[in-house]
Amino acid sequence: MPGSRKSPRGAHRETMDPNRPNNPSPAPIRLLLVDDEKGFVEVLSKRLAKRNIHTTQAFSGSEGIRLLRRSDFDVAVLDLKLEDMDGIEILKIFKKMDPHMPVIMLTGHGSEKASIEGIRYGAFDYLTKPHELAELVEKINEAIRLRERTDDTDETASC
Repeated sequence: MPGSRKSPRGAHRETMDPNRPNNPSPAPIRLLLVDDEKGFVEVLSKRLAKRNIHTTQAFSGSEGIRLLRRSDFDVAVLDLKLEDMDGIEILKIFKKMDPHMPVIMLTGHGSEKASIEGIRYGAFDYLTKPHELAELVEKINEAIRLRERTDDTDETASC
């Protein structure tokens, strides 16, 4: 049901690593990446996979919405400029579907004003393209930490 979805983040965050039976390793971060630059998305997905971030790729806004309807994600990275839909409109839809999912906006140079508008509509943060991979990974990790704190607060409040 839209608006009431909550990721079972705490339930699966730690899994056992078969190579180290006594040491839990974190489950991969589930990222929804929405960008119509196919080469960028494929390269970024491979680079993120090496950092324990499992990326589901969407090459249009409508595809991103469809994927979010079918699956839960820990965080989304959303390009501001897409061919089929405006990134701000997609952000609004994402926030209705999963209010707790952090969304990081990507913007081209000169579109910082639009990204700030995204923050007003609930985006976690934004990055200007091109950006350093380390900077994106840090933003993703910050967003996950915030979501986990929010989920913990929601669970405590409901007890």
